[in-house]
Amino acid sequence: MFDQQKLEVRRGKRERKGSQPGERKDRFVTTSGIPIQRLYTPEDIAEMDYVADLGFPGEYPFLRGIHYTGHRGRLWTMRMFAGFGTAEETTERFKYLLSHGETGLSVAFDMPTLMGYDTDAPEARGEFGKCGVAVSSLADMEALFQGIPMDKVTTSMTINSPAAVIWAMYIAAAEKKGIPMERLGGTIQNAILKEYIAQNEYLFPPQPSMRLIVDTFEFGTKYLPLWNTISISGYHIREAGATAAQELAFTLADGLTYVEAGVERGLRVDDFAPRLSFFFNVHNDFFEEIAKFRAARRIWAREMKRRYDPQNERSLWLRFHTQTAGCTLTAQQPENNTVRVALQALAAVLGGTQSLHTNSLDEAWALPSDKAALIALRTQQIIAHETGVASTVDPLGGSFMVEALTNKMEEACYDYFQRIDSLGGVIPAIEKGFFQREIAEAAYRHQQEIESKERIVVGLNEYVLDEPVAVPILEMDEEGERRHLERLNRVRRERSSRDVSGRLAELRRAAQGRENLMPYILAAVRAYATLGEICDVFREVFGVYKPTEVV
Repeated sequence: MFDQQKLEVRRGKRERKGSQPGERKDRFVTTSGIPIQRLYTPEDIAEMDYVADLGFPGEYPFLRGIHYTGHRGRLWTMRMFAGFGTAEETTERFKYLLSHGETGLSVAFDMPTLMGYDTDAPEARGEFGKCGVAVSSLADMEALFQGIPMDKVTTSMTINSPAAVIWAMYIAAAEKKGIPMERLGGTIQNAILKEYIAQNEYLFPPQPSMRLIVDTFEFGTKYLPLWNTISISGYHIREAGATAAQELAFTLADGLTYVEAGVERGLRVDDFAPRLSFFFNVHNDFFEEIAKFRAARRIWAREMKRRYDPQNERSLWLRFHTQTAGCTLTAQQPENNTVRVALQALAAVLGGTQSLHTNSLDEAWALPSDKAALIALRTQQIIAHETGVASTVDPLGGSFMVEALTNKMEEACYDYFQRIDSLGGVIPAIEKGFFQREIAEAAYRHQQEIESKERIVVGLNEYVLDEPVAVPILEMDEEGERRHLERLNRVRRERSSRDVSGRLAELRRAAQGRENLMPYILAAVRAYATLGEICDVFREVFGVYKPTEVV
């Protein structure tokens, strides 16, 4: 990219100057431990080929974006995560956000739902609605989307082990409104591998869990062409304490494992890969996060092309949703979280995200209040309409620092790829505790840096104030659980017990065989079999996963 003779002259000048006195710290590094130089020059990216390594937006290797026009053509989807207590309460929040300019819905489920239990199960006691909405049956899903045009708004659902069941409930709820499944757009997270790696909300062992995921690929390819049947998630890997480099590597390794499982089923890459999506965290280290997103697009395109040679260019695209980092929010001085979220959101936009959720300032204390959620949404709207950053594509492309950091992130990712491959792949590495150890060690280092004040967190370990928190906290409706249980009991009374038993028996036989399970799950859901009843069939047939102890 540059004249080599002139680079040699510049290199000599920089080496003669050496280190400069008076710097604040002995070393400057990213959260991934990558050293940050005092100054970046053309020599830091001298080996890069503009066309092969950078290219243009909308062209391979897609480093600068998957669309020629970037956010000039279409702004990112402003998709605020919401869910608490009853379906009715969550519906009101959805309508509130839509009325204030949100452009996509994102559903948070409570812990019993995430773990495949009905609200009245013994395992669910005391957990109703605490981290999201409770969905025990199709009736809850119908209530959740009452008055919402499901064929006009795309919906993302953060659900993993029971993802196929919750997806079936969404499809059936739309059918009740007369909306055919081919008109539905949205995403189910469905990314079970990161559960074994980080979040621990798993139900079944890896192999049957992967079977369910590929079943959704196959069913979605045939019947829901607008639906993303997986959102390959690094978000929760990062929330567990991983570095940016680990999040990048582990997420892409998971993604390639899902693709390989689809190919092994006999699916053509070009039939399902264009509907794969990703979900990343965006943390505080501004330039490292931007570099992470850019590197992710280039690595994914290169690996998909090298391994599968798809004929559809969309199979090479890494499309992703981003959420600001919950783990960076502080209970101390919660108003500061508004600033953190704004800067993280800006990094996501500069990195080329297709969809974005901004956390609310009070989320270190409770589920967000209406006012806090509105401020978080307004943060995105101000970035979109007042800053000018959406007026050009990849505005930091060509920056010596950003390009050098992008290359460093890529190198770190491939180093992890080699280590994972040496263990036999993602699932064997999970069983050997590799990912869990790497994340635990990274989290420990990060905490040590905070405690030693090597890493400053404003309001937490420096600039501390001794004052009470004055943020209004959302309080839950104490009657919500009672109303939810009344609906669940009514469903059980009014449905056909014979029909439910028959559908569950058919599902059990199919699970014991090799058929695609989605039609059987849909049939059970339409008969108003509950989430817990369906997942109990799978627990019976597939067993329950017991993790390897990490030492």
